[in-house]
Amino acid sequence: DILRLWVVASDYSQDLSIGPNILKQMSDLYRRLRNTSRYLLGNLNGFSEAERVDQENMPELERWILHRLWQMDKRIREACTSYDFHGLFNELHHFCAVELSAFYFDIRKDALYCDGPNSLRRRAARTTLDNLYDCLVKWLAPFLCFTSEEVWLARNPSNDDSIHLQQFPNVHEAWRDDALAEKWSNIRRLRRAVTGALEKERAAKAIGSSLQAHPIVTAPRDLIDACAGLDMAEVCITSDITLLEGFPKDNNFILDEVPDVGVEVTLADGEKCVRCWKLLADVDTHKNPGVCGRCSDAVDALALDG
Repeated sequence: DILRLWVVASDYSQDLSIGPNILKQMSDLYRRLRNTSRYLLGNLNGFSEAERVDQENMPELERWILHRLWQMDKRIREACTSYDFHGLFNELHHFCAVELSAFYFDIRKDALYCDGPNSLRRRAARTTLDNLYDCLVKWLAPFLCFTSEEVWLARNPSNDDSIHLQQFPNVHEAWRDDALAEKWSNIRRLRRAVTGALEKERAAKAIGSSLQAHPIVTAPRDLIDACAGLDMAEVCITSDITLLEGFPKDNNFILDEVPDVGVEVTLADGEKCVRCWKLLADVDTHKNPGVCGRCSDAVDALALDG
């Protein structure tokens, strides 16, 4: 599969090169794609149709992922028609490594691990992961033949079925949402500035985890409006966040690529929840000791299910 990955990643309009260092790079790229599949398989364990959430009832983040799947489907079909396999690979790798692993998976791991089993947010996330699984395993199958077969049979055990008997998925036109995509482009710009500030504080050992932080963000009105109605602490993986309209201050962290957003990182108030690790004011004020209200309810729900 690593050699096949080198073939599909190569730009055959130029001279091709291969050697130990190139194959090592391909091994690293392969590992990222395989880890994406592992994340999907692990978090889809026990998923059933009864858990599925309709698109209109999903949070914005899940609907944005569905829109990206719609976009990816168009791009992949165009690439196959024009034999642009190098471009196809770049699109798939960027989607898995940047938009999924470093963004969507990173945000949603809290809901997947800590929300109660019947939480709408968790069910919507698992529904989206199921859609991602169906698309990715079929898109990757032509060049990650053995790995895709392994991933397919892990959820669809059979002696006579194969991923190579499947067609590309039929992505719903209803998943397209251009307005939502534009909105989340602004949200991701703001998040990049916050993430940059958190990384700087972590490198200086001012914080150990982003959940110890309460960033104060100063941004233009259009970015503030884009965040309205969203839990931006959840999106930025912090325990709290404050958004202010205005211009960055002199003492703010400013990311070069987002010059109109300033971030000051302060420490979050409250006690650490032993379950979700957020610093919150309501920790240890509920039925179950040492946890926040969300986690206390989840523990009760799990006890009832057990």
